[in-house]
Formats: sequence, structure tokens, C-alpha cells
Amino acid sequence: MVKEKIGAEAEKCRLFAALAEAVDGMDEEGAVEAAHAVIDAGIDAYEAITGGLSRGMETVSDKYETGIYFVPEILLCADAMYAAMDVLKPHIKVRRSAAAMPVIIGVIEGDIHDIGKNIVKLMLEAAGFTIHDLGNDVRVSAFVEKAREVGSGIIAVSTLMSTTMPGMGRLVDALGEAGIRRDFRVMIGGGPISASFAEKTGADAYGANAMEAVRIAAAWQEAHS
Repeated sequence: MVKEKIGAEAEKCRLFAALAEAVDGMDEEGAVEAAHAVIDAGIDAYEAITGGLSRGMETVSDKYETGIYFVPEILLCADAMYAAMDVLKPHIKVRRSAAAMPVIIGVIEGDIHDIGKNIVKLMLEAAGFTIHDLGNDVRVSAFVEKAREVGSGIIAVSTLMSTTMPGMGRLVDALGEAGIRRDFRVMIGGGPISASFAEKTGADAYGANAMEAVRIAAAWQEAHS
């Protein structure tokens, strides 16, 4: 029994590594093959996305920030990730909660890279949150407008570009100017973001990755209930 358990864990780690490597290697066929292997092995699809695909995209993000990858490579990596996600998504067990806090999510103005945002969105949906996805290159005023419409909840903002980071601080300030800052918890994330930067902007939290973003949102939800 112990050997079987160790063997199953080793296989899970191998498949997660295969997913991550396929994404980083721009290998769409390999990503799909690994995703099907995950399902065939009875491994949780949610774990495969966070432990495999998300980890692969973190590597891609790091390579983009250091100038190893550029936009064409990122798009090919994204194609591999989305192909695998198409296989895994139907097998995600969604947790429903009648009192789930709504989440407004988007990429800040000036940035069109929405891969990380889409992973976080999928993970939050699977955790039972109601998502209002504003897409990419979202103006601060659009976030505020949607916040007024929704009333209260969570605002999750990301960027992959350091040049657009100041927009996150402007968003927090704009919520205050609109008189609705206290009604929302603001979480920011993305390749160039750090916990210290989040603190400087006045955001409530820094989501280092998709799993951390879900953990933070779940903690806020529990406190809100």
C-alpha cells in the first residue's frame, strides 16, 4: 500500500512536470498528451492546473521579464497551456457557495497579457466565486464603474509589465475617491509585482500565484461570512 501511494505521488509529480515543461517548451501536443494522462490517472484536474500549467507559466513569465522570451514565445506558450486547459477544465469539481463574494478581475490599463489573469479566474470559478472579468488593458475608471455596479466584494488586478504597475495604485486611490474603497478587498499580482509594492499601493494583498490568490480570496470569504 505504501509503495503504491509513493508510486502514485511520483506519477503525479511526473505529469505535473510534463505539463509545466510542455507549456514552457511551447509544445501544444505534449501539453494535451500530459493533460489526458492526468485524467486517465485519476489525478485532480484543479491540482494539475495549479501544480503543472500555472507553474509552467510562472517560468514563462520569468523568462519574459529577463528578456529570454518575447511576445511571440509567450503566445505559443499560451497556446500550449490553453490546449491542456481545454482537456482539464471539464473535469474540475466546482464548489458552489450561495454567499460567495463577487470578484471583479482584470489586467490593468496598458497591458494586454492576460494569461495569468485567466488562470486565476479559472481557479476562482472552481472555488465557487462569481467572476466579473473585465479582460485586459482595463482603465481604472472601468474598474470603478464595475465596482459601483457590483456593490462590494473583491477586486483582483494583474500585470506582466512593470511600466503599468502605477495604475494599480491609481485604482486604489480612485476607489477611495469614489467612496467605495471600504466595500472592496483589493488583490494585485503578476510577474513584476511584490508584497512590498502591494503595500505601497494600498492594496489589501499580493497574490504570488493562482493558488495563493484563491487562498487569499477564500480567507476573505470566510471572514465575510
